[in-house]
Amino acid sequence: MKRFVWFLLIVPFLFGCEGADIEYKYPVKVGAGDQYAYEEPEKFFGKDGFSLFESGSSKDSGSSGGGGIGVNSFLWRASLDTIAFMPLLSADPFGGVIITDWYGPPESQGERFKLNIFILGTGLRSDGVRATVFRQTKGREGSWMDASRDEKLDRDVEDSILTRARELKINSLPQR
Repeated sequence: MKRFVWFLLIVPFLFGCEGADIEYKYPVKVGAGDQYAYEEPEKFFGKDGFSLFESGSSKDSGSSGGGGIGVNSFLWRASLDTIAFMPLLSADPFGGVIITDWYGPPESQGERFKLNIFILGTGLRSDGVRATVFRQTKGREGSWMDASRDEKLDRDVEDSILTRARELKINSLPQR
């Protein structure tokens, strides 16, 4: 309960800091004597810093499709939407890795599936996502045994994610 209360107190503060347009320039000694010039200090996260949420006037409105994560946000969201019926084991938006737990479809009690999805960059491209589908079948003793992998199933999952990502991108464009 304490963590939740702290969370509620900290989140508004963090959101309040997002839009602050503060200019940080510090005097730096230039040459010999008492000459100083003002320059910006180096930032920990690079020249433009780190933005949790992009504003409308983004410097890099090209291919990322959103800020705050290290991969294409349309592919990330499309991946989560596509596998929403499966239990998540791990999801890393900065590394672009989604790992599900085993899921057994109700219509086939003798098999179960697990997915590993890797988003490989910030661009919305056909080679920007890789999916690996693992399948197990129930043996005679009732234990799960690995079944042969079907690369067509991997491509089908990738195609579903790409189709959903395109839909999300189209829906995010301003209407004319």
